[in-house]
Amino acid sequence: MIGVVGIAVTFIMVFGGYLLAGGKMSIIMKSLPFEFMMIGGSAAGAFLLSNDLHTVKHTIGDVTKVFKGAKWTKQDYCDLLCLLYALIKISRKSPVDLEGHIEDPENSSIFVPYPRILQDKEAVSLICDTFRAGSLNYDDPHQVEEMLGKRIEEHASSQSHSGHALQNVADALPALGIVAAVLGVIKTMASIDQPPEVLGGLIGGALVGTFLGVFLAYGIVGPFSAKVTAATETEEKFYTVVRDVLVADLFGHTPNLCIEVGRQSVPSSYRPSFNEVEEGLNAA
Repeated sequence: MIGVVGIAVTFIMVFGGYLLAGGKMSIIMKSLPFEFMMIGGSAAGAFLLSNDLHTVKHTIGDVTKVFKGAKWTKQDYCDLLCLLYALIKISRKSPVDLEGHIEDPENSSIFVPYPRILQDKEAVSLICDTFRAGSLNYDDPHQVEEMLGKRIEEHASSQSHSGHALQNVADALPALGIVAAVLGVIKTMASIDQPPEVLGGLIGGALVGTFLGVFLAYGIVGPFSAKVTAATETEEKFYTVVRDVLVADLFGHTPNLCIEVGRQSVPSSYRPSFNEVEEGLNAA
């Protein structure tokens, strides 16, 4: 919702100020389709040229984060802590019983009550692989922590491609706007024998290209890139919580203390209270 409000405020302030200053929308509206075709089309072409198909699909999907925000919610973090608590309890009581849950999480009575977590393949894989590592009798929890840290870092790097791709487009848009403006000037020079009022309209139309490139770069695509990057970084905290809880488990702390370590790792804006976690554990 806040994304829609931001876009609306941007358009209202820019074009509202232009109209209040005595500007006319007719010249902008007349040139806009052609200028947008040149600038937007070349930006789209450059985007496709500089990225592989996976990044293109991923970026298009991540644009929704501008309006929806980060994937995980406060309830998801609470559910994650409850899920990890149940798995830790089972692993300490009966490692044999744990094997069935981590080998087939889609049919596990522990994972199924949390469908949003189950749908995230990286989260499920991280949890199950770490418990498998624990079953191999790792004698150095620090080694497991380092391994998980590298894995999370690699995943964060791959997820950040969307923000970088959008920022590259934003950086290119002002120059592409100049390209469109130069083409407009070329068109104007071909009509140099026309009266001043005609030349004025042609020059104004050419300048729409410069305006559109700068406006899209700093008013739309640049903020989109910043929002996608921020949302992606926030989502990666989910996997950090998994790491912190399971490493605490490998150090032999009590299940409740492991969960509290994870709760403290949750970003403050999503962190459930101590009582909320306790209620979730009791309900689970």
